[in-house]
Amino acid sequence: MYKILEAKMLADNIYKWVVLAPRCASRCEPGQFVIVRAFEDSERIPLTICDYDREKGTVTIVVQVIGEATYLMTSLKEGDAFHDFVGPLGKPSEFVEEDVEKLKNTRFIFVAGGLGTAPVYPQVKWMHEHGVDVDVIVGAKTKNLVIMEEEMKAVAGNLYITTDDGSYGRSGMVTKVLEDLYAEGKKYDVCVCIGPMIMMKFVCLLTKKFDLHTIVSMNPIMVDGTGMCGACRLKVGDEIKFACVDGPEFDGHLVDFDQAMKRQQMYKTKEGRAYLAAKEGNTHHGGCGNCGGEE
Repeated sequence: MYKILEAKMLADNIYKWVVLAPRCASRCEPGQFVIVRAFEDSERIPLTICDYDREKGTVTIVVQVIGEATYLMTSLKEGDAFHDFVGPLGKPSEFVEEDVEKLKNTRFIFVAGGLGTAPVYPQVKWMHEHGVDVDVIVGAKTKNLVIMEEEMKAVAGNLYITTDDGSYGRSGMVTKVLEDLYAEGKKYDVCVCIGPMIMMKFVCLLTKKFDLHTIVSMNPIMVDGTGMCGACRLKVGDEIKFACVDGPEFDGHLVDFDQAMKRQQMYKTKEGRAYLAAKEGNTHHGGCGNCGGEE
């Protein structure tokens, strides 16, 4: 059992838990995820890591209620415990292995949409702790859905908040803010974009015009988290990849977002899952040994 040290509602249907998980915290890196079960008979849910503290042995997760399993999680309060908390899983963000001095000479822009603010935060925090100043765009539908603003302010070089309805910060989508920054003379070398699939797609369409290398996280399409269900199968360039074992981060300009979103919808039905398994054969699973997903 994994004790909950803090439980808090950040916004409508968005909750944060700080969990005591020393072994996981000791190995966490930005970009990775955990698999959580609230109760013994609960669904296993892959969740990107929002923060971690190696000294305290804690890992922070942020969850948006979108179904029964996530709704049941909200009953867990401070002092309660998660039944399972497995991780870290997935590959860390690529910059973790790069030379810090090189990173200091690289111009980064992080783009977070909605709940994507949570997994963007540990990446920006890592940059800040290593002396790398980065710009951050955080977008939400409306003011009440803006999360972790103060935490992000503490670690970002420049923070740009935007809301779709103009109720807070700038007005418009995150793509508009990025266009405005370029129009103002800003230039970047790398963009890291995490958020809803449709948002990441349009950010990538824009950054391709700017010839701006873009990294995206495909965590939104993960279901099982171990490569065995086939839900997060996607096409990256000419290769078949699986978000949970090969990612979750990929070159956004190579990701086939349309195919991934179509599969995501089909996977929600029993008939759709059966069709995909039959159509994709021995490349349906990331851990099957036929696609390189287990390497």
